[in-house]
Amino acid sequence: MDEALLRSLTPNVLAVLGRRGADFAAAEDAVQDALIEALRVWPADPPRDAKGWLVTVAWRKFLDATRADAARRRREDRVEEEPGPGPAPAVDDTLQLYFLCAHPSLTPSSAVALTLRAVGGLTTRQIAQAYLVPEATMAQRISRAKRTVSDVRFDQPGDVATVLRVLYLVFNEGYSGDVDLAAEAIRLTRQLAAAIDHPEVAGLLALMLLHHARRAARTAPDGSLVPLAEQDRGRWDTTSIAEGVDILQAALARDRLGEFQAQAAIAALHADAPTADETDWVQIVEWYDELARLTDSPVVRLNRAVAVGEADGPRAGLAELAKLDDALPRHTAVAAYLHERDGDLATAAQLYAEAARKAPNLAERDHLTRQAARLNARRRR
Repeated sequence: MDEALLRSLTPNVLAVLGRRGADFAAAEDAVQDALIEALRVWPADPPRDAKGWLVTVAWRKFLDATRADAARRRREDRVEEEPGPGPAPAVDDTLQLYFLCAHPSLTPSSAVALTLRAVGGLTTRQIAQAYLVPEATMAQRISRAKRTVSDVRFDQPGDVATVLRVLYLVFNEGYSGDVDLAAEAIRLTRQLAAAIDHPEVAGLLALMLLHHARRAARTAPDGSLVPLAEQDRGRWDTTSIAEGVDILQAALARDRLGEFQAQAAIAALHADAPTADETDWVQIVEWYDELARLTDSPVVRLNRAVAVGEADGPRAGLAELAKLDDALPRHTAVAAYLHERDGDLATAAQLYAEAARKAPNLAERDHLTRQAARLNARRRR
């Protein structure tokens, strides 16, 4: 197998797919799949025309991916914008695909990445952001996962924990990112909850419903973000909140606490407060302590610092924040908020502007820029 030949042919194959109408990102994925197929097939059966073989296989891979994406989008289009309570509709094959991609031959992190890319429809960049790793690192992880499963039979479904992780990340991307997949994630989690009696499945469904209930209030008419404390709670979906709380209480009663139940408990405390000032921050800190014990996640500890700042004062929050890596996403935005709460408007304005430059999406960048401008205007008065 001449791997140098494969590398030299890649730009030519990409160019051919581009002329045939494939966009660059999709063409890259198709060529990558074709190269993996070549590594598998060519040692035993080398083609006479290497470039022609790669073009043909890559084009077929591109068409297969395009058809799969179109089918996924049709499924999403059938989902109502606001998922209603009650039994799940008839099961389609999407949830089964999630289990098949979570193959036992893969590590959990690789299985999640592959499923998000192949079934969830997320880009490599979006997956990398969710995992707090560079895009190139995630691209390599997905490539290795594809190579691992290229020769295996998909007759051994993966475990529930991996599928839950995928559904959680798909929901998060749909809820706060560029791709609207939140309703689809809720639909699939309902199916899973109907099929499996598992407290963490119930916890994840409760978490999704409680977060989705606030969706209408998260943005202003001009599309700008509205922070939780400033949201019109009259626009929250009380039906979804009630369902989420009921599901969560039943799960917690089984005394098998998991991270999704703990997250849902935090969301329920926010949903239960009539106003932002009446939020039970002390209890929220206690749930973050449980969540940190379960996950040891730096993102959880970052959110806990905010909660400590609300419960015990901004300086206590800043002390907790100082224990964390300042390269952590949104670390600067949290520092800005806590400094503003502490009355240091100059530092807060500077940090808001810095956080805006690091923001992962346009809506968040605009929000942080406005926060910096607001504080600078206050300082000039």
